[in-house]
Amino acid sequence: MKTLTLLTLGSLLFTACQATGLSMMSDPTYIIKEIEQNNKITKITIPTTTSQLIKVTTKDWNTKDGKLQRYEKDKKGDWIKVGKAIDIVLGRNGLGWGLGIHNIPKDAKYIKKEGDGKAPAGLFYLGNAFGYQDFKINFPYAKYTRTDYCVDDSKSEFYNTIIDSKKVKKDYKSFEHMKLKNNLYQYGITVKHNPENIAQAGSCIFMHIKSNTGKGTAGCTAMKESEIKTILKWLDVKKNPLLLQLPLEELQ
Repeated sequence: MKTLTLLTLGSLLFTACQATGLSMMSDPTYIIKEIEQNNKITKITIPTTTSQLIKVTTKDWNTKDGKLQRYEKDKKGDWIKVGKAIDIVLGRNGLGWGLGIHNIPKDAKYIKKEGDGKAPAGLFYLGNAFGYQDFKINFPYAKYTRTDYCVDDSKSEFYNTIIDSKKVKKDYKSFEHMKLKNNLYQYGITVKHNPENIAQAGSCIFMHIKSNTGKGTAGCTAMKESEIKTILKWLDVKKNPLLLQLPLEELQ
């Protein structure tokens, strides 16, 4: 059984349910989630070096629809909302705990796996922005072509890695083009899920443009083109932006 005791974002209080023996933390530098599981505590903590945060929430573990809200620290060190919350689409089968800079609860029911149609839940570094043409922003950016692939074959040396297929010896049977024949990857951001490239743990997770069908993704977080362009222009590599992605039931 797990008991949520605290989740704060600077001066914004999402939950304030205190359990016996657990103290409430007021340091505005952190988001803390404490889960009591057999006398063990799991925490999700925002590093002090981070001053930009993208928070994605869903109704529950199994839904494909959610909300995205940006946050940034002000000069006082308090977290403030940036812009309005936007509608996003996630994995067609909802969320599962991914591999990032958090600890997965011991009794986690939903775990992200390769090909499961789930988006990763947890706290993650962002890799680089990308697109089909040059785009000047304050964040690492790569312009991809049809020969740039993200490898999703767990048996490959290049699993969960974006490669220039012209420059490596092929040892993979499956991959996805980083420049599609549609506009879904015209603007995007790589998410550092499964940074150690553990086989079958999930690969090629991005934030990108959503399709017009309204269907869920294979595991990415998708939104309107104008919305992801706004995020790209807002990102600042010096502020070490992170992605926090969780169902609301984990925040209440």
